[in-house]
Amino acid sequence: MPPVDDALHEALPRFVQAHQRLFVITGAGISTDSGIPDYRDNAGAWKRSPPMTLQAFMGSARARARYWARSMIGWRSFGRAEPNIAHHALAAMERTGHIELLLTQNVDGLHEAAGSHNVVDLHGRLDRVRCMTCGDITPRSLFQKKLAEANPLWLDMQATIAPDGDADLDNADFASFLVPPCPICGGVLKPDVVFFGENVPRARVDTAWAHLARADAMLVIGSSLMVYSGYRFVREASRRGLPIASVNLGVTRADDLLDLRIPLPIADALAPFLP
Repeated sequence: MPPVDDALHEALPRFVQAHQRLFVITGAGISTDSGIPDYRDNAGAWKRSPPMTLQAFMGSARARARYWARSMIGWRSFGRAEPNIAHHALAAMERTGHIELLLTQNVDGLHEAAGSHNVVDLHGRLDRVRCMTCGDITPRSLFQKKLAEANPLWLDMQATIAPDGDADLDNADFASFLVPPCPICGGVLKPDVVFFGENVPRARVDTAWAHLARADAMLVIGSSLMVYSGYRFVREASRRGLPIASVNLGVTRADDLLDLRIPLPIADALAPFLP
């Protein structure tokens, strides 16, 4: 018999070859090789405090100051992150017609940067800022400049980047941090991402369901699926009888639904699909 590692490395190419129309779900694990930390350990538990909730962000000016201060520092690294092998491999798979849809739970935009086009950013994108009153969209790069201009004394701070593009500044005093309002209406500005306690926009969900109906298999990459917004698609794929494969080093919420589990580093598993 071949070594176990050889069998694992061959399993995903066989799965992809057997299924032409893949519904792909990606999570934080696919971006760790780009320098963006993930949220959970191999047992599926939080590595840090859970992310900001919508209720906390909208209900407290101090919570918003804390969020944007951390984000201003973290964006310097997060905004420079580049696609890694896995992102480029999935873009290559799309070009060869193997991907029906790429549904990402990530907010980093790295799939699009790698050249993938048929992407649904389920939880939004951190490179956009939305006004919660008038809906105006501001590029994150422009808002970063406004944050820096309003808070020059914070520019020299150094901190470890966190998964949501912010940084660990828990010992800082956020009372002095100034958050610019919407330039159009003066409303509260929020990253254009889905916070905990916030619903995913209906149009994104409907688009995903429509593509799932046309898929003949599902591939989950780098996600523990502990968040229901992604897990529900795996559950529905199982109900429809679609084969489901997962590339993930740790446990997932859907382990009992998987037909193929590949516990390999994601870059290793996807490297065969690079051109």
